[in-house]
Amino acid sequence: MEKYNIYLNDFSSINKLINSYSSIFLLLDQNTEKYCLPILQKYLDVKSINLIKINSGEENKNIDTCCHIWKQLSELKADRKSLMINLGGGVIGDMGGFCASTFKRGIDFINIPTTLLSQVDASIGGKLGIDFDNLKNQIGLFNDPKAIFISNEFFKTLDSRQILSGYAEIIKHGLILDSDYWQLIKKTDLSNMNNLDTLMDLVKRSVELKHQVVLQDPLEKNIRKSLNFGHTIGHAIETFSLMNDTVPLLHGESIAIGLICESYLSYVSNNLSKNELNEITNFINSIYKKYNLQEINYNKIIDLMSNDKKNEDNNINFTCINKIGSFVINQNFSNHEIIDSLHYYNSF
Repeated sequence: MEKYNIYLNDFSSINKLINSYSSIFLLLDQNTEKYCLPILQKYLDVKSINLIKINSGEENKNIDTCCHIWKQLSELKADRKSLMINLGGGVIGDMGGFCASTFKRGIDFINIPTTLLSQVDASIGGKLGIDFDNLKNQIGLFNDPKAIFISNEFFKTLDSRQILSGYAEIIKHGLILDSDYWQLIKKTDLSNMNNLDTLMDLVKRSVELKHQVVLQDPLEKNIRKSLNFGHTIGHAIETFSLMNDTVPLLHGESIAIGLICESYLSYVSNNLSKNELNEITNFINSIYKKYNLQEINYNKIIDLMSNDKKNEDNNINFTCINKIGSFVINQNFSNHEIIDSLHYYNSF
């Protein structure tokens, strides 16, 4: 894994970086083309950029879309000295990085995350991949970008639902790594997200926390597993919703549910106090809409968890917290305990 720079509200280095390549390809979807490309173009001083367009949404994060991207790269004569710029959210970053890393055995890429979620989570750490057979991120690899450019100008392109989706990962960072940060998160007024500096301060701290963890454990053998808190149940609920709901849950909305359920499991394992469980549950429920998690679907959700890539020795693998700001990895629970955690979420 290589070291790379993360630029916060600073595009001053982008032209020098990208002009060293033989050709430049920009991956985007219809939303980022309309709302985010004009922002980026203000800073670019290059002769030619080839646009590769894909459809937005998690449902398009699959091998068929990759084939479209690879075909476009081939038809546009990309070579091994070409560069891919991923302009968009987590789907664009994950899939664009994956396609770049596998095209002609790998071309360089940079990430320009445009959603709050991708800025604090998906763009950092070199996890790349696609969904396969209705399972999230089943096919992929680790490979770092050459740089990441994060700008608060993109916040203006997001609606409140997208802001909340990213906020779930910010909450997670406080819960697993920094109790003082958790207190700051709780005090942040989400109704005043027009204050771009306030939101950028949270992004900066989340980026610092995640980057510190990734540098210590780039291939997720040990402490990087801490970042999976809320994601074992959250990913399963996200996949279930994608398969069954007319308007599927966003990633962060699913992770918010997972954070409550896995905080309950942390309490069950005698790590987390009842007071802190209540504190976490009440805060998350105060800002996220309730999801209709029907009991009849509990076993389907557990089946989805059984295929989670984090599992080991046929055990569903969880990260829990001992207390707010402190984590414990490689925890296992019975199906009965997992169902109890879903009941707990539904009890409010």
